[in-house]
Amino acid sequence: MPAIRWNPTAYDRFDRERSLPFFDLVSRIRAEAPRRVVDLGCGPGSLTAALAERWPGSEVVGLDSSPDMLEKARGLPQAPATLHFELLDIAEWMPGPADDVVVTNAALQWVPNHRELLPVWLDALAAGAWFAVQVPGNFGADSHRLLRETAAEPRWSSRLAGVLRHEDAVGEPADYLALLLDAGFSAEAWETTYLQVLPGADPVLDWMRGTSLRPVLTVLGHDAAAFEADLAPRLRGAYPAGPHGTVYPFRRLFAVGRKP
Repeated sequence: MPAIRWNPTAYDRFDRERSLPFFDLVSRIRAEAPRRVVDLGCGPGSLTAALAERWPGSEVVGLDSSPDMLEKARGLPQAPATLHFELLDIAEWMPGPADDVVVTNAALQWVPNHRELLPVWLDALAAGAWFAVQVPGNFGADSHRLLRETAAEPRWSSRLAGVLRHEDAVGEPADYLALLLDAGFSAEAWETTYLQVLPGADPVLDWMRGTSLRPVLTVLGHDAAAFEADLAPRLRGAYPAGPHGTVYPFRRLFAVGRKP
């Protein structure tokens, strides 16, 4: 399939909700003055900028494979001189000797072999370095199940065969904990289910347009609206609107470790 085309505007529509797991993740990093902080899969860059605010004396670099996301990131207002962004497929990244903090937030699910890459990265990190990862753990949720079911219908199946990769996209928290411990890190892992209260007529569809729907939208192009028209009523049935909005449970998986 072609490279996924990302839409920073769609991604940022739920900026606050998407930010919560990031801040829960980095709150467990206790580095005081890292030389270099790397954000793998930085997206539109606003959360990378938060890393630069936390460690103002450190070089902070955001890496992403999407030119659209990086265009938004490089246009951030009042960005400090210590913050910069680079175009790179994170599957091709390797740690440098000064990379004292590495954060990857909601990105590794897009890297098919990331559980094979992690031991290589962890081994290459310098002594004292921190590694923090967060990935979505909701691939069994109704939103993803309905997305797969719609994609498998005769109208769409020939064009979308192999596009959605859900069964092995991520591991469980214990898997990431084991990878960190096997690499000699002191580590912790946990999971949190956030009950997002989303506004609007089709808020779950709007949420998915920024993330899980992107591969489908990329492949279908002008036919994407017809696919969304098939998917939207199913999502409304699974996630009915309530008096305060639509509650969308979102499970997230976390692991943080430090190399001795």
